[in-house]
Amino acid sequence: MSLHNIRLEVMQLLERKIDSFMEEFLIPVEKIWQPTDLLPDSNNENFLEEVKELREISKDLPYDFWVTLVGDTITEEALPTYESWLMDVEGVDNVERNGWSKWVRHWTGEENRHGDVLNKYLYLSGRVNMKEIEQTTQHLINDGFDIGTGRDPYKNFVYTSFQELATFVSHNRVALIAKKYGEKKLFKMCNLIAGDEMRHHLAYSEFVNQIFKVDPSEMMLAFQYMMKQKITMPAVFLRESGEKIGTAFEQFSDSAQRIGVYTASDYVDILEKLNVKWDIGNINGLTAEAEKARDYLMKLPDRMRKISERLVIPEEGHIFKWVEPALIK
Repeated sequence: MSLHNIRLEVMQLLERKIDSFMEEFLIPVEKIWQPTDLLPDSNNENFLEEVKELREISKDLPYDFWVTLVGDTITEEALPTYESWLMDVEGVDNVERNGWSKWVRHWTGEENRHGDVLNKYLYLSGRVNMKEIEQTTQHLINDGFDIGTGRDPYKNFVYTSFQELATFVSHNRVALIAKKYGEKKLFKMCNLIAGDEMRHHLAYSEFVNQIFKVDPSEMMLAFQYMMKQKITMPAVFLRESGEKIGTAFEQFSDSAQRIGVYTASDYVDILEKLNVKWDIGNINGLTAEAEKARDYLMKLPDRMRKISERLVIPEEGHIFKWVEPALIK
């Protein structure tokens, strides 16, 4: 049987558990939080006073914080790209509306709230250039992205396991910084978003765990492949208006590292956590090629940590069109 057919067979095997996965890792619409739960209520006669308070508190947040929050928001807002990519994965049959396409649609529904609430917060804060943000968001969707997974479900689930944990780290750190500056509304928003991302990480990493049980060698090789080429963050394709694709990522990344929201060390920590979560050191029945892949993955965190410790982040940051210094004073 070809690798393609084996992967489809494994996806069909896991599809039988979709309902239990959804029950365990997703929350019904009527029970989950919505953006209006966390923002000033436009139906309330005190709405303008609440907005004024939000704007007053937000003025104390530093420049790199705003850049990071904007970059995170734009990345969340590019959701149409991620849904179309997942719908094209082998075994996710959107035409037949099978169990996997049901999962993707419901996952998308949960993720959609993140960009909604953060976009509204940025708009109400009055501290950013919304038109520039909107143009960058549209560019990110228009440009699409290639994360090196192709249509392979094994590689895609490695990617989503890693990426969802990375977004948990980022939103959780933004929440803590907001709390430090007394911005309780933003703290609650980002804290709840981080909780969603952790649930989604647990789901996708469980999919990988299930695949390791039935097709360990190919799953190990897919894991190695993704880590060899490195996990490409969706934000890597960010650009400001009038600029070329990807030109804003490095400066955005520098801002995130300067304030400790997401660093090179976090990347290594996530890899280590995945090695432990999937217990790759104790997986049996591997081919000789997969054994070599396992050895590579076990040694990789130490190698990458040494590299990350040598990275130097510029003290002065890029001035973004999204966040004009005069707006945050």
